[in-house]
Amino acid sequence: MSVSTVSPEKGTVDADKKQGVAPEYGPDERGFRRIIRNFTPSWFIIIMSTGVISIMFHQLPYNGHWLQIISIVFFVLNLALFLLFTLISCLRYILYPQIFPAVLRHPHQSLFVATFPVGLATLINMTVLVCTPVWGHGMATFAWVLWWIDSVLALITCFHLTFVIMSNRRSELAEMTALYLIPIVAIVIAATSGGLVAGAIPNQKHQLWTLVISYIFWGIGSPLSWIILTLYFLRMTVHKPLKREVIVSLLLPIGPLGLSGFSLIVLGKLAKRLFPATHTLPHVANAGDVFYIVGFFVGLILWGFAVVWFIIAVIMIATSGGFPFNMGWWGFIFPVG
Repeated sequence: MSVSTVSPEKGTVDADKKQGVAPEYGPDERGFRRIIRNFTPSWFIIIMSTGVISIMFHQLPYNGHWLQIISIVFFVLNLALFLLFTLISCLRYILYPQIFPAVLRHPHQSLFVATFPVGLATLINMTVLVCTPVWGHGMATFAWVLWWIDSVLALITCFHLTFVIMSNRRSELAEMTALYLIPIVAIVIAATSGGLVAGAIPNQKHQLWTLVISYIFWGIGSPLSWIILTLYFLRMTVHKPLKREVIVSLLLPIGPLGLSGFSLIVLGKLAKRLFPATHTLPHVANAGDVFYIVGFFVGLILWGFAVVWFIIAVIMIATSGGFPFNMGWWGFIFPVG
């Protein structure tokens, strides 16, 4: 897979070579070494999408045993792919250390670095949903440790987004894409995973701290996504439609909106149970119920706003006249999931 699949709107591999991401091939650059060097962070979109498929099969209402089996199969497949992709990525940056700083400076490839913590979050969620009921609190503690690691990575990628946008100034708003939302999804899904993990760990103090930090993560990611969506809506209304190669990215705004609403509901459920048990906000009557009711109400509003973006995306994709296959096709799965 060439570097150009990461950023089809930028053109060819030659464009990335000029920015220092893809250096010229040497005479020994063949076979697996070439695959390693071209293994860009965008491949972790596959982890995101496969992970959300396993979660959806597990959480479907009126679920059957056979759906649970399919969910576990996708979970194991996703874990194997995650370990393989992580190994290849580590080899890439060890064998070619000059690529990593170039990727971080790149205006588009740097945004895909956030796909790693998002993919890891799907594995954490499935660990809580599948492994904890079978193997007990030990797996819940393991998931909690992974959540802390994932949260740090999500924070780094989210704040790095601001640096990338401001340091790579663009003269035209038309150059903006929905890829800016990927690092924001990372911090929002960390909030969602925090609610699931906190509900599984046995220590109530740890649960409360995880809950509070997850609400803070929500406050970081969700308002930031609304700012990006406002700019993106302006870009879609005053400039030409997106090129067919990146038309699938119209579905990306569904991700942070849907996740924001779902996060509030998950965190509200936990607050409803945890606040009375830990005497949190004791001077506010039924504080946990208030958090749950407000979260449920706001979650419905955000879900409705996500439906608007979904309909717009479907109409524009359907009228685009067809589009070539590229890595962006995985964008069909995760936001909708």
